[in-house]
Amino acid sequence: MTSIRHNVVMDTGGPARDPDPVLDAAREMVLAVGVRRTTLTDVARRAGVSRMTIYRRWPDVRALVADLMTREWTLVAGRFAGDDPVAAAVGVVRALRGHPLWRKIVEVDPELLLPYLLRRRGASQDAMLALVAESVARGQELGAVRPGDPARLAGTVLLTAQSFLLSGPAVLAPASPGELDDELATLLERYLRP
Repeated sequence: MTSIRHNVVMDTGGPARDPDPVLDAAREMVLAVGVRRTTLTDVARRAGVSRMTIYRRWPDVRALVADLMTREWTLVAGRFAGDDPVAAAVGVVRALRGHPLWRKIVEVDPELLLPYLLRRRGASQDAMLALVAESVARGQELGAVRPGDPARLAGTVLLTAQSFLLSGPAVLAPASPGELDDELATLLERYLRP
C-alpha cells in the first residue's frame, strides 16, 4: 500500500489538495454513502480507473479511506503551521469539527476512528504531533512556553485537542463550538505557560 503522507503541495494560499483521482473519488463516495457502503469497485468507476489500479495501491476500502483521512487531516493541520501551539490546536479542532469528511465519518462510521484512539497513531496524528512539537519548541525559544520535552508537551496538547474534538460536545453540552474552543484554549494556555 502506498502512503500519501508527503503528497501535500504548498502554494501561496497554503496547503492544497494534491490531485489524486482515486482519493478524490473515494472522498465523493464516502460523503455520498459513508465508508461501509463505499466499495473499491464504485471508487474505481467514479475515478475512471480499473479495479486493478485500485487494488495495486489499496487492499481494501479501509486502507483507501485511511490514506484519504491522512490527506484531508494533514491539509487541515497544514493551515496552522507556524501558529503558536494553542492557536494551532484550537484551529485544527475548529476546522475538523466543520470538515465535511470528518462530520460524515463521525455521524455514520465512527468506529473507523477507534484504532487511532485506542491502538495506534495514524499518519495524520504524526503530522499533527510534529506541527505542535515544532510550535512548542519555537515557543520555548521565545520564552512563551514552559520548559520540557517538546514531543511530550505536543502529545499532551494533541490528546487534549482530540478529547475536545470527539467528546467535548457530549461532555460539555450544551456548550457552543465557540465556548468549547475557548475552554480548550484556556486549558492549553495554562498547561503551556512558563
